Amino acid sequence: MATIVENILNVTLLEPRQKHPVIFDRFDELAEGESLTIHNDHDPKPLYYQLLGERGNIFTWEYLEQGPEWWKVVISKRMSDEQDETLGEIVAKDLRKAQVFKKFGIDFCCGGKKTVKEACAEKGLDTSKVEQELQQADKLPAARPLPYGDWSLDFLADYIVNTHHQYVLKTLPDLRHYAEKVKNVHGSHHAELFRIHELVEEINTELLGHMVKEEKVLFPYIKDLVNATNGVKPLHAAHFGTVQNPINMMEMEHELVGKNLEEIRQLSHNYLLPEDACASYSLLYRMLDEFEEDLHLHIHLENNILFPKALEMEKQLSN
Repeated sequence: MATIVENILNVTLLEPRQKHPVIFDRFDELAEGESLTIHNDHDPKPLYYQLLGERGNIFTWEYLEQGPEWWKVVISKRMSDEQDETLGEIVAKDLRKAQVFKKFGIDFCCGGKKTVKEACAEKGLDTSKVEQELQQADKLPAARPLPYGDWSLDFLADYIVNTHHQYVLKTLPDLRHYAEKVKNVHGSHHAELFRIHELVEEINTELLGHMVKEEKVLFPYIKDLVNATNGVKPLHAAHFGTVQNPINMMEMEHELVGKNLEEIRQLSHNYLLPEDACASYSLLYRMLDEFEEDLHLHIHLENNILFPKALEMEKQLSN
């Protein structure tokens, strides 16, 4: 018989053929919100995938201990109305977790509407490992990030323009210059530089037009939504209909730029400099890396905070 103390199951005391059936029976007996802690002498990761396959996404899995002698895991049954958060929602609540997604190459800005499990399935990643690192991020010291989610939408829109749009306008000319310069000097030995130069030019064209549409059309309408909500002045019908329409266009354009930067990262092997790289080559790769990081936060603020709140605000005004 297994030793059960305060809903702890010592799996090592079970015969091998009994282990998974007993664990499944104990899990099925749990009420929503209740937990079962299992103790094992090896990593029970196969159980995670079997449980996910046979019971679905109705549980959470948290390691308390990971060897070398004992593996202890808390398996909790979700509440029936509890849904997996999307990547965007996770990062909107805790920006520290963006670094976990970045480490695994998971797109939390343009791909922010996916869940962790969906994103991992697409990339062939170990879901339990990603979720484990997300849990560990909770224990990191809080870096006191800016409270983007608490800001009014008009203030957030102005912040995006004054911080991220201005960064793009200031940085793109230098990016274009060095992409062309490095291509001309090193392109004969590194053919990927021709494509990187093309992608930088595409990013420049896309973002310049994109930011104008945000600053002249979408953001002013969002400010009108805020004014109407605060009773400052009534909301007048926009020529584009609902705010969902320009948001759809902005998100599509975000995705295009995101794919361009992802291709640059792949072509450059994560910005790995070749042995014959000069100072300009090094500067180009560093600038591209920094530009991508800024753009991820830029798009995250729009896709995962500003746009959903604007949609909800418009919905409330129409009721």
